[in-house]
Amino acid sequence: MKEAGGEERGGEALFEDRDFPSDDTSLFCDRSTPIAGLQGEITWRRPQEISQSPALFHDKTSLCQAKQGLLGDCWFLCACTFLLKNKQLLNKVLPPEQPQWDDSRYRGSFQFCFWQQGHWTEVTIDDRLPCIDSTLCFSRCQSPAAFWVALLEKAYAKLHGSYERLWAGKVSEALVDLTGGLAERWSLGVAEEEEEQRPERDSDQVSRRSLDLNLLYPVKEECAVSCSTHSSPGGASELGQYHALNVMEWVEVQRVSGSKVLLLRIRNPWGRSCWGGAWIGSGSGWSSVDPVCASELQARVAEGEFWLDETEFLSQFDDVTVGYPISEGGQLKSLYTGNLLTHNQQLAGRWTEGHSAGGSRNSGSYSSNPKFWLKVCGRGEVLVSLLQHRKRRTADRCPLEDGKNTAHQHYQAIALHMWKVEKRRFHLSRMLNKPPCASTHCHAFEREVVLRQQQLEPGYYLLIPSTYQPGAEARFLIRAFSSSATSLSALKSPAPTLPVETDGEWETSYFRGSWVEGKTAGGSRNFLSHRQNPRFPFTVCDESAVTAGDNVRITLHQRRPDADLHPIGFHIYKYPEGESEPTLAGDEDPAASCVPHCHTQDVSLACRLSPGGYAVVPSTYRPDCSANFTLSLARRIHRSALFLAFDVDCTADRDGFYCRCGIRIMDLCVSLQEGGEKPGESGQSHSGDLSHLCDAKLVLWDCCCSTDVGWPPGASWPTMKEPALPSTLTMEAVCVWIDLYHQVSEKAGRQIGRPIQWGCVCVCVGNPGNPFILNR
Repeated sequence: MKEAGGEERGGEALFEDRDFPSDDTSLFCDRSTPIAGLQGEITWRRPQEISQSPALFHDKTSLCQAKQGLLGDCWFLCACTFLLKNKQLLNKVLPPEQPQWDDSRYRGSFQFCFWQQGHWTEVTIDDRLPCIDSTLCFSRCQSPAAFWVALLEKAYAKLHGSYERLWAGKVSEALVDLTGGLAERWSLGVAEEEEEQRPERDSDQVSRRSLDLNLLYPVKEECAVSCSTHSSPGGASELGQYHALNVMEWVEVQRVSGSKVLLLRIRNPWGRSCWGGAWIGSGSGWSSVDPVCASELQARVAEGEFWLDETEFLSQFDDVTVGYPISEGGQLKSLYTGNLLTHNQQLAGRWTEGHSAGGSRNSGSYSSNPKFWLKVCGRGEVLVSLLQHRKRRTADRCPLEDGKNTAHQHYQAIALHMWKVEKRRFHLSRMLNKPPCASTHCHAFEREVVLRQQQLEPGYYLLIPSTYQPGAEARFLIRAFSSSATSLSALKSPAPTLPVETDGEWETSYFRGSWVEGKTAGGSRNFLSHRQNPRFPFTVCDESAVTAGDNVRITLHQRRPDADLHPIGFHIYKYPEGESEPTLAGDEDPAASCVPHCHTQDVSLACRLSPGGYAVVPSTYRPDCSANFTLSLARRIHRSALFLAFDVDCTADRDGFYCRCGIRIMDLCVSLQEGGEKPGESGQSHSGDLSHLCDAKLVLWDCCCSTDVGWPPGASWPTMKEPALPSTLTMEAVCVWIDLYHQVSEKAGRQIGRPIQWGCVCVCVGNPGNPFILNR
């Protein structure tokens, strides 16, 4: 990696973003995309090192348009084009009055805002940009002196974790991130064989809406429209497997013959024309219309744009994405009527396996899904959207540029159904047997699905969001936009049971803390006060027997109302050798980070850390933001275990709670390990001192209760406190534990109403998969 030298302005060093440094960690996630070939060729330069007169924007709008570079993020650039049509949104995403390169206040940093999970999230970057031979290698403006696109792309890459994570995506997602509004995707014709192979088919499935541009006439000057192709069209052989383009305008033109033709002006983010149809240059199509009209339309074509007619459009492109207009006051407008949707509300929820992840209406557990009340106070237009949170894992591969398949990797197939309820008290199962009054029809692998009712009568409505597969977990956001007053509330449901870990044994610690203005609210690493934030030390032990995978899970939860959240995140620092805690002098890099800071109740990170001492440093993005928080720290542990497997031919019928040697058992903890492997039938014999297991966890495991004993459903073992194991664990001590087990089984027998019979006894020391058997 080549790096350009640092600079100073007015004696002060220019800002350098430690959370998104100018190196390979900001470029790549796993080097699985074509930009991996650029490794070692990229330098990072500031705009004043690239252009003699850099500026954010050019005076001419056409020269401010985005031009795609070597990164496959055409989907994002199509959404960026919409910002140039809406000054209010542009100022929201890129706050005005920021000092630029000719300003004495310039310090090398820029702030951007993106809408994430219900809130606007601020992202600060330095202005060092990836280049090859002093030329921007990723996105840029048509004018080489304008840099708003390159800087916005860098901020969006930081939000996602790296530039490579921007390779392939959906225009609809980028539009929502840049506007906070809604977007819909319309099919231009789904092949029958594709329709038959869709795995998310359910009882309500219908095809997605087909294109009808006449629907958009009320808002055609205000909405964002893009089109995409999933295969190489005949007229655009350069486009490749997947590419998104902007629909700049469409006009109906009268031919000389008297018939009419619909023409669409398309812009290619590559910044060059790639079409060979009848309406480019002096193509044959122009001879069929009035020459004056033809000249006027051809004069509108800028660099990278071309005209085509409706027939060509429908045959060459696969779908259209339409972004809802946003008014100057920041309110959503209906795509279909142009009405202002002046009322909006949102609520967060989640699907939890075994509790509220009931699956589709085809599943018997559908009624366990989360439920919401929508109260409509006056007749009017209502839009309800269901937006799920993207699941991002460290092991995620960056997808190739095939926008059709990437959603399956990160999202569940989701749908939203709505029922009209006459009274708030109703019989749920009877209600769900009736068809819904509205729905999104089919479960789709989309980040967000939209349910629309142009005229909804006043009253109460029951909303049920669902995934297609039962047990599929995800967080989501319900949003309601309406032209009349509405209220949105969640129905209370029973508290979920504790989740069962299936990937080993985890030990969890909980900490409470607070950020106090002027004391412990130090802000992110971009501020010198970061070291003032609270610190929570922990240790990762040498667990060589644990297989590869995450061994630490951390969740930071801020205790503030949903409407008043701070952007939060955290870093994990490793103690230097020989020191009891990290110094946080300002130049050390964290071992792991959960950034960028997000406006959400909680943020989580799962990672693998090497043995040693660490400290978690949670923070808000800006300093002096006061709040209370809870930090949960889970570490995967590996313990040798004693497995006592009993099949004793006697009745546990002794009274009292004392074993033969007089040890009281009222503090005994019995842990029934369900689903564990049974001890082997033969193994290596051991006897005598077992002190190497002195800190082992004792697990009393019944290897035959499910068959021989006939354990009734719902019955459980009595739970008491676990005593410390003896420092020297001998066969005699093991026999004492056997007696204790007999005492507990006697109590358990009273719970189920009959004595428990046991046969011969054996003791297994070690792990369930490889035990050593000790015969008594």
